[in-house]
Amino acid sequence: MRVLLACVALTAFVPAAWTADAPTLPRVEARSSDLLAVGVVHDDKMSIHVSRIADNAPVRDAVISVVLRGTAHPTTAETDGSYSLQTPDLRLSGAAAVDFQISQGASRQSLKGTLDIAGATGAADDRNANRQLWWWVLNFAVCGAAFWLFSRRKSAKT
Repeated sequence: MRVLLACVALTAFVPAAWTADAPTLPRVEARSSDLLAVGVVHDDKMSIHVSRIADNAPVRDAVISVVLRGTAHPTTAETDGSYSLQTPDLRLSGAAAVDFQISQGASRQSLKGTLDIAGATGAADDRNANRQLWWWVLNFAVCGAAFWLFSRRKSAKT
């Protein structure tokens, strides 16, 4: 019985990392023959990293414009070599075509990708993950109690 109680107590304090996967941030990838652009969205801000495919070197000193949901948005160059974009359009859920227009010197390239922003389902998923955890705890407790009762019954007969 003590072993059963110890198992139930340990399962009740399972770390949150075991109960549910961490939510992933929406991202978009777009590439051309020599450039790769990756945009990661957090709330209403997109962080954009542009690099050369040949040597993975970041593209600096470029002018980048992002066409999102039919509207062109200018980006801001950051000190780490990335670019950022802030617009309320990034809060809208659903799939959207993204066009990174990159100008560097005389070179102009257009990289196209698709951004899929999921709706706000995080709270419901967390609640269901907790229910799932307690369902397993209950299952282990019932099975352990049944095993304990069965073994007591068997030992009482002998």
